[in-house]
Amino acid sequence: MDERERKALEETAKDIRALTIREIGTLGVGHIGGAMSIVDLLTLLYYRHMKVDPENPKMAERDRLVLSKGHAGPALYATLARKGFFPLEWLDTLNKGGTNLPSHCDRNRTPGIDMTTGSLGQGLSAACGLALGLKLDGSKATVFCIIGDGESDEGQNWEAAMFAAHRKIDNLVAFTDYNKMQIDGTTTDILDLERLREKWESFGWAVDEVDGHDLDQLDGAISLAKARTDGPSMIVMHTIKGKGCSFCEGQVGSHNMNITPEQVKEACAALGR
Repeated sequence: MDERERKALEETAKDIRALTIREIGTLGVGHIGGAMSIVDLLTLLYYRHMKVDPENPKMAERDRLVLSKGHAGPALYATLARKGFFPLEWLDTLNKGGTNLPSHCDRNRTPGIDMTTGSLGQGLSAACGLALGLKLDGSKATVFCIIGDGESDEGQNWEAAMFAAHRKIDNLVAFTDYNKMQIDGTTTDILDLERLREKWESFGWAVDEVDGHDLDQLDGAISLAKARTDGPSMIVMHTIKGKGCSFCEGQVGSHNMNITPEQVKEACAALGR
C-alpha cells in the first residue's frame, strides 16, 4: 500500500476507535479492551481486503467474517456502521432494550454479521463449516475468523484446526488476537500458549506472525494468506489490549469495565476526535 492509502486507513482506524469508545460509553460498561485490540485488523479487512456490499449485506459472493471472540462486537459494530451497513445512531443503543446491537454478535439482528458468536471456542468450527460449504459450492469467497488468545484455551479450537488442515480449507484465514491478557489475568499465568506459532504449524496451518497494529505487516500477511491454495492460514497478531484507548490500554481490567462520560471525552480527545 502507498503512503496515501496508509494514512487514510490510519485515520479510519482512529474513527472506529472513537466510535467504539463512545458506543460502549453510552452503556457505561463493556468489553473495551478486546474490542480495541482488533480495530486495525477490522479496518484493513473492511476497507481494503473484504468483498462486501453495505447495500446488500447477504450478497452471495461476499467474503465472510466470524468474530469468534464475540464480546469484541462493539468494534465490529462501529466498523459496520462507518461502512454504511446501518445508521451510526444505532451505536447509541448497544445492549439496550430493543437494540439490534446486542453485546455479542447476532447474525439474526445485525446487518453485516455473518455468524452469531460469544460462546468462546466455537467460532473457528463455524468458520470451517462456512468455508468448506463455500468451496463445495464453487464460491471464490474467503472466510476470515478472529479468535482470542484466552479462548485458545478451549479444545474445540484445536479440533477445528485439525479438520481445516485435513480438508485443506484454503479459503479460510484466521487471526489470533494475541494481546496476552484474558478475563482472569495474563495468558502466561492462566494457561501459557507459547509456542503459539509452532503449535499452529504443527497442526498443518501456514502461519505468519505480525505486529497486529502495524498496517503494513498485517496487510502483507493477509495478502499472502489469501493467495495460498494449499490449506488454511493463521496470522498470529501481537496486539495491545485496549490499544488506542487512553484510560485502559495494556490493562488486564479492561476486559470488561465501567466507563464514565469523562473517560469517553478524554479518550476521544486523545484520538483527535
